[in-house]
Amino acid sequence: MKVIIRNNSAEGSLWAAHYIAAKINAKAKVSNKPFVIGLCTGSTPIETYAELIRMVKAGEVSFKNVISFNMDEYVGLPVEHPESYHSFMHRYLFDHIDEKPENIHILDGNAPDIEAECAAYEKAIVDAGGFDLFLGGVGEDGHIAFNEPFSSLSSRTRVVTLTQDTREVNARFFDGDFNKVPKQALTVGVATVLSSKEVVILAFGSKKARALKDAIEGPMSHYCTLSGLQNHPAGTIVCDENSISEVKVSSYRYFKAVEEAENL
Repeated sequence: MKVIIRNNSAEGSLWAAHYIAAKINAKAKVSNKPFVIGLCTGSTPIETYAELIRMVKAGEVSFKNVISFNMDEYVGLPVEHPESYHSFMHRYLFDHIDEKPENIHILDGNAPDIEAECAAYEKAIVDAGGFDLFLGGVGEDGHIAFNEPFSSLSSRTRVVTLTQDTREVNARFFDGDFNKVPKQALTVGVATVLSSKEVVILAFGSKKARALKDAIEGPMSHYCTLSGLQNHPAGTIVCDENSISEVKVSSYRYFKAVEEAENL
């Protein structure tokens, strides 16, 4: 596992955007195959998406040969609802870049057969060639996507019931009303994320500090599904000084030293 530590979320978000753009450009130089990326929602990636939009408009990167798959969507929430993840992604990314509409994939939380929708989504990822890179965030309890604590680390795309904690955290997007937050969601599984060639997880702010401590220094456990990244050959956490504050000083110094050595 690699941990990139920046002073604040703005610096971390810029690092992630430039890293993603560099990976897209690098593949485009050697292959005509699409770059396949997993994408997340929530407040954490907004600054990263804003920088990617700037880079697209400036001609520094193109999404014309990128295929994207979003990690989750609420069950039963209309696509046009402002807090659906369909709406979120178009508002903060897709409406501003050159990705082809047919290359955009988001789970359908209103599908008549939810299980079939999940199975088809997994197959579509495989048919696209698998993820070159998966960009994710992490919840305050250490969950990735909607893989709540005690989700199997071998889980795949499926329907899940959201915990009260997760619904309370997300209530801020629903006028602060816990009861407006859907009780279920469709989500890629932990194994779906970890099957990516690379995984980049964004974690900013003091509320993510315990999650990072558990994921980095704790045992690999379904209690903290982000901890599955410990077993990934190319897993990276991008964080700020506040979110990394609970790890041991020796761990902090180690990750700083590794990055410094790699940049020599």
